[in-house]
Amino acid sequence: PAPLPTAVWNFPRTKEHHLPLQIGEMVHILQASEGWYCGYSLRNRAARGIFPASLIRLKGGVVEQRGAEESVVPAEMPTVQEITTTLREWATIWKQLYVAGQMERYGQVKRMMQELMEQRSQLLSGTLPKDQLLRLRKEVTGKMDYGNKILALDLVVRDEDENILDPDRTSVISLFQAHRRAAQTLTQRIQEETSPQQRAPGHGTHGAASPSHNLYLCVRNFVCHIGEEAQLFMALYDPGEQRIISENYVIRWASTGVPQDIELLNNLKVVFTDLGSTDLKRERLFLVCQIIRVGRMDLRDSHSRKLSTGLRRPFGISVMDITDITKGTCDSDEDKQHFIPVHLVAADGDFLHNMIRKAVEGKDINHKGQGLWVSLKMLWGDLSQVRKDHPHLVDRSTAVARKLGYPEVIMPGKSGGDKPGGLWGCQQAARTWLTGLSPPGDVRNDIYLTLVQGEFDKGNKKTQKNVEVTVCVCDEAGNVMQNVIHAGAGDSPTSHYRSVVYYQQRHQRWMETLKIAVPIEDVHRTHLRFTFRHRSSSDSKDRSERIFSMAFVRLMRPDGTTLRDGEHDLVLYKGDSKKLEDASAYLSLPSERNVSESKLLSGSSFRVSGATSALAASTRDSFQISTLVCSTKLTQNVNLLGLLKWRSKPSLLRGNLQKLMNVDGGEVIKFLQDTLDALFSIMMEHSETDVYDTLVFDALVFIVRLVADRKFQHFNTVLEAYIRQHFSATLAYKKLLSVLTQYVEQAGRGEPCEPLTRTFKALEYIFKFIVRSRHLFAQLYEGKEVAEFQRSLQRFFLALNQLMESPLEGPTLLSQ
Repeated sequence: PAPLPTAVWNFPRTKEHHLPLQIGEMVHILQASEGWYCGYSLRNRAARGIFPASLIRLKGGVVEQRGAEESVVPAEMPTVQEITTTLREWATIWKQLYVAGQMERYGQVKRMMQELMEQRSQLLSGTLPKDQLLRLRKEVTGKMDYGNKILALDLVVRDEDENILDPDRTSVISLFQAHRRAAQTLTQRIQEETSPQQRAPGHGTHGAASPSHNLYLCVRNFVCHIGEEAQLFMALYDPGEQRIISENYVIRWASTGVPQDIELLNNLKVVFTDLGSTDLKRERLFLVCQIIRVGRMDLRDSHSRKLSTGLRRPFGISVMDITDITKGTCDSDEDKQHFIPVHLVAADGDFLHNMIRKAVEGKDINHKGQGLWVSLKMLWGDLSQVRKDHPHLVDRSTAVARKLGYPEVIMPGKSGGDKPGGLWGCQQAARTWLTGLSPPGDVRNDIYLTLVQGEFDKGNKKTQKNVEVTVCVCDEAGNVMQNVIHAGAGDSPTSHYRSVVYYQQRHQRWMETLKIAVPIEDVHRTHLRFTFRHRSSSDSKDRSERIFSMAFVRLMRPDGTTLRDGEHDLVLYKGDSKKLEDASAYLSLPSERNVSESKLLSGSSFRVSGATSALAASTRDSFQISTLVCSTKLTQNVNLLGLLKWRSKPSLLRGNLQKLMNVDGGEVIKFLQDTLDALFSIMMEHSETDVYDTLVFDALVFIVRLVADRKFQHFNTVLEAYIRQHFSATLAYKKLLSVLTQYVEQAGRGEPCEPLTRTFKALEYIFKFIVRSRHLFAQLYEGKEVAEFQRSLQRFFLALNQLMESPLEGPTLLSQ
């Protein structure tokens, strides 16, 4: 180690023999005398002079030797040195920006310099744990690279640990690859910064690069004069679409004013995850809370007579505009508390969903101190990364509420089998999910059910009914499946879900969403059953009430696809209450009004034909639900299903491969891993024949071009991960090379070859599959058939040369 004298204060030149110094400038001391040093600056060795010793601190340094040259460099970490150098360089430009009147850029650089100085102090403190230190270094280097880019300075090329690469010790190829990665990261950052939805300061570079965003919510307190147990359903709401876009976070509140689970006191935390860039671009986004009390029909009823209890009754709602927090236009701080007042139900016809719609447009209300106190903070990255970055906020006790829909990226994992499986095959093995883009274990099979609305005639009653809907999931024998219904995150699963009861309303509008989580292998034999019962405020009358109607819907359609997304108008059946719960009595009947219309009379009044059933379709009542399937294993597209389950009907394989090109790109991308698995399993299981090779090759090109589309740009990483970690077709390279060479030779002879242009646009990934397949083959068979592989490559490149030298012109001419 060698001492390195460094100026810790500016020293202006006031006399001829003074040596002017700036903070951080390193000097070489020649002489020392009575509080003064004589020497020169390492910046300009020709200029010598004297300077006060009090301005100099001896920093640790090391001697680096390269050949015959020796140099002393600071012993502090390279990132700190780089910040110091960067700040000096920016300071000069910063002054020029002020002089030139570029005040917006001047202010931006000023803020970045202040942040860098603060972060430099944190790095020098030596008190940060290893994971925080690494994260801070990444944030600092990202900020410096971004600043250099906007100030038109040179791009700094780094290694994976954020250290500057030494060109004397790094190969040209490694330098090029690192330069390309750095340029891509910077481009993403600049796009994020220049978009209308700018990120808040300090989000870090990983926020720009990651398609996954999360909203952390901590409920500090809930003050409301209810006097009964309450259930709080908190979710994200888009007022433009007038719908909730996330799962609920459920809090069960005791009548004593504390959580029912006392261990959750001061620990009511949830992360709303899977939010993508499109969610942050929503014009407005609200946090809403629906408050449901659990007890008697009317709070004003006295306890003098025996009342029915356990009724879920509407109490009020709370709404908060969180657009500025999600878009980053204001700081989000986990310590800052926000108060959200409660809008109380004023009339029997106040449906909670309608109240939300009115409240988001409403003004201040007289809440009398009743409401919620919450803290909010945006967290960037996938869930596993968030747990690492913010362990004090997100731990194992923090509930996770997912978006009602797919995340922007669904990463593939590793399967336990050698051969890729189909839709129902060995794909259900445990998977290892890649950190960085998608939550671990993201094999989903969630069906979101929303009780939308219903209309019920009062029948022989004097007033309208107080209708309660009970939802359960049954198998084909009518047995209720246990604990598959989830009201929301933070709540235990149940076997039955009971709706909110609205008092004496003919037209009911519930808009209650719950999640159905049925094992994949059971979906084909499962259906939802809805039973309807009138609830009375008197306990004795309530006990005598029986189910007056029933509806059902199967989770899988006859063609093997899942229940389609959207609204379903279900047929309501009346009959004996026991028959209404007998699956053999109703499963053969139509479940939806728009299905099997030949069996139904036109209009709103209809009956089921045939005298075999003891049930009759209701002529005056109606009931609508809405469903959304979020499954990485179950598709709603019959053409894609035909390919994924190709083994069940091999005779249709050729047609299914051709139909793949007509499937919506979004559906293929959702099932990217299963689709690729199916294609390569077809190729592997027909290795002795080439009958399907061209069709599989064209399908693979179709998928690669889908991934190249800007709409699905995030899935480039998914495809790379699939090739690197999941792809296992050891013989695929032979067939891929063969078809590719055939196409090129055909075009070289001047024959029409329409797929060639598409193929060349996908050439990068085709060769990645070829190289990976050959590598796996060589590992398995200890390097055999090398000569054959080399001849195949040589044949392809000779055909390519012939095509490029060909004087022929026409549609086969390559434009790229």
